[in-house]
Amino acid sequence: MKTKFLVIAVVLSSISSFGQQDAQYTQYMYNTINVNPAYAGNRGVLSVFGLHRTQWVGLDGAPTGNTFSINTPLGSNLGGGLSLINDKLGPTDQNQISADISYTIQATELYKLSFGMKATGDFFNLDASRLNIFNQNDLLLQSYKSFSPNIGAGLYLHSDKLYVGLSVPKFFETFRYDDNNLKINKQRMNLYLIGGYVFDLSPSIQFKPAFLMKEVSGAPLQLDVSGNFLFNEKFVLGLAWRWSAAVSAMAGFQITDGMYIGYGYDLETTKLANYNSGSHEVFLRFELPTKQNRIITPRFF
Repeated sequence: MKTKFLVIAVVLSSISSFGQQDAQYTQYMYNTINVNPAYAGNRGVLSVFGLHRTQWVGLDGAPTGNTFSINTPLGSNLGGGLSLINDKLGPTDQNQISADISYTIQATELYKLSFGMKATGDFFNLDASRLNIFNQNDLLLQSYKSFSPNIGAGLYLHSDKLYVGLSVPKFFETFRYDDNNLKINKQRMNLYLIGGYVFDLSPSIQFKPAFLMKEVSGAPLQLDVSGNFLFNEKFVLGLAWRWSAAVSAMAGFQITDGMYIGYGYDLETTKLANYNSGSHEVFLRFELPTKQNRIITPRFF
């Protein structure tokens, strides 16, 4: 029953002409460069990030995701970064390679404004041999590979306490066609609005509420709201809520000033919860100071 359910979902969402959205991660706030290129180099140090996500555990062929990124300052105003993202869903496998560049100006005494550009190469693969196909002559269910270049941009306003970002990682809508000129997939433009603020509740406790809003043409508005507490600049505990989708718990530990590990668990709030035991995310961030900057205290964002 579970396998049949997933096959139906995959056929409808990945193979037909329904629009495809960018992958979404619960702990996006720790790797903002994925959705906003203006974040590149913003932490002031060389930052290396790796994350693995296993979604809908117990459901055959459910999505899994891996992301790796590195970004660093390239001078007093410039920043750069590279990202690799792999997402698998049923018979589909998508690999994305991105390069980011940012430029930052001092907008006011307290706030800086960063401008970013992103260039992306998207490799998409549909392996029809992984499906149980009843009609072998169905032209919509044939193996398919493609490559799609794209560009994006973003703005990022930030201070020591607050950040707000607006971005479109991919400007161009991508239509994927098979050898018979049949449209099997459409990659739509995703618009992101993110923000967060750090409150000092005491000398040893900080609280950071944050949000991510994603708008995709033809799809429901997606809203993520989260709240994380940082204790003694070492331990992080938090909760998150995704509109009409899931609730999440997050935890993290600052192993050293330059190394942080985090974990997130999602519990579905839709009928899909009847078919799986939740989703898991784990990530590791490693940071090295540059010649101009050293890590004095770990940053909350």
